[in-house]
Formats: sequence, C-alpha cells, structure tokens
Amino acid sequence: MTSVRIPPTLREEVGGAREVPAEGDTVRELLDDLMGRFPSLRRQLVENDDIAPFVNVYVEGEDVRTREGLDTEVRPGSTVILLPAMAGGAQLGEPPGSPRPLPPVRYADGRLPPPAGG
Repeated sequence: MTSVRIPPTLREEVGGAREVPAEGDTVRELLDDLMGRFPSLRRQLVENDDIAPFVNVYVEGEDVRTREGLDTEVRPGSTVILLPAMAGGAQLGEPPGSPRPLPPVRYADGRLPPPAGG
C-alpha cells in the first residue's frame, strides 16, 4: 500500500482526506486506483493518457516527469505527493500581491554590483 498526499485543492474530491492509501506498482496504476475510487479526480489528474499539465506528481520527493512519467515505479510504502502546478503571478522584480512593480535598482551608488554585461 502506498500513501498519497492530497493537496488542499483536491481534498474535497477525496472526502477531505490529507492522505489516501492507494495500490499500484507504477504511477499509472496508482492513479487508476485513486480515480476508480474517486472518479472526480480523473479530470484533475490525467489528460490525453498523461499526467495533466496542471498537476505535479512526486514519488519519494522526485518529480515523475524527470523519470518515467506514468510508468515510474512505486514501491510499497512509498510516499506519493500530488501538487497543483503554479501558473501566472508576478513579473520579475514584483513581490507577490504587489499592485505595481518595484522601482528599478540603481547600481551607481556601488552598494550592489551591476548585472553581468552591464
């Protein structure tokens, strides 16, 4: 049995649970088990027979997209984490929630080195 950590955005789909046990030797089998028990997860997790672009799956802390994707091996007792992908947001130099960008940094006072090539 594998423990799958569920992010807050998907917990409603699994009855509010933070972790859900699942069975499978690969990420594909594990997700199939989850989606079989919680059908509403399908539209959140899989798209065109691959992991949906707006969710990241980690097995033992490693993103499965850097491994074998849905065919990544999952050993019994492993921890699998589902995380929603983050998109959009602030522009470079703009702190989160800022209504406008920060003023440009001045390098002439010598306290900060100028950027490479500048």
